[in-house]
Amino acid sequence: MSAQTRPRRSRGMPYVNLQITKGATRAQKEQVVREFTDVLVRVLGKKPEHTHIVIQEIAEEDWGYAGVLTDEYRGTRGQG
Repeated sequence: MSAQTRPRRSRGMPYVNLQITKGATRAQKEQVVREFTDVLVRVLGKKPEHTHIVIQEIAEEDWGYAGVLTDEYRGTRGQG
């Protein structure tokens, strides 16, 4: 990568808080953390060792969508 195309290192420690419904595997979470980190390095010039990513898994019954709880919404659409 040339000096002209290399992202300028920006200051600050990135913190990403990702909220998803429960069900992701450990391997999927590892991939998400790796790829989010790669994007922050590539696009914003952040240092991987300063990047924090928190994955919060939320039960579908604790998440609302379209006026109903997510488990009910998915259940009514055959996606349960």
